[in-house]
Amino acid sequence: MDSKSKKNFNDTPKLGNTMQRILDIFFSGIAIIVLSPILIPVICLLRITGEGEVLYKQTRVGINGSSFGLIKFATMLKDSPGIGSGEITIKNDPRVLPLGKFLRKSKVNELPQLWNIFIGDMSIVGPRPMVPNTYARYPIEAQKTLNTVRPGLTGIGSIIFRDEERLLDGRDDPIRFYNENITPHKSDVEMWFVNNNSLLLYIKIILVTAWVVVFPSSNIVHKAFDGVPSLPDSLI
Repeated sequence: MDSKSKKNFNDTPKLGNTMQRILDIFFSGIAIIVLSPILIPVICLLRITGEGEVLYKQTRVGINGSSFGLIKFATMLKDSPGIGSGEITIKNDPRVLPLGKFLRKSKVNELPQLWNIFIGDMSIVGPRPMVPNTYARYPIEAQKTLNTVRPGLTGIGSIIFRDEERLLDGRDDPIRFYNENITPHKSDVEMWFVNNNSLLLYIKIILVTAWVVVFPSSNIVHKAFDGVPSLPDSLI
């Protein structure tokens, strides 16, 4: 990262955890109320389709290295972590239920995490909350840095790797590819976020997230955020 790129965000006042927590409570509370007309029908549809499961809870690593239960709408078979590619979801994964395909593609499956945000497990913006196995593969320095903030519903890593399944498509060993190529770059990207966290960055990530949900093929991230580590050749 050159000095000019550093200046863009490092000269912006840091966003303290207290201020970010206030913003998280405010925005997540409003979102839960506004999105209720979407959340309630999805709950009903999940109850009467697939395996009848509505919510899926998974252990993730949060602030200070503590564990919490991340909640999502159920989109996969109940035993999916123990079959196929395990904790990694690949393109056209047979474990994904029919309604789950739509929920995952539209990101509606992530909306229950608004409750995680409201009660303080997560932030709206932050590093993607990791499962313990993935967290353990991060360098100790990265773990210490990421432990200082709450994981987020969205963030730089979530935007860049929003089409992660495509990157794994056709790999002979998708788990090994994920561990050796995706995990190291995620670590660099998430550390960049923590080191440059500010109110401006918080707002820009929310706006860019909305943009890429509407325009999923957009390559706006590196135009919007100067200095974000570039993708290695293996991920292009």
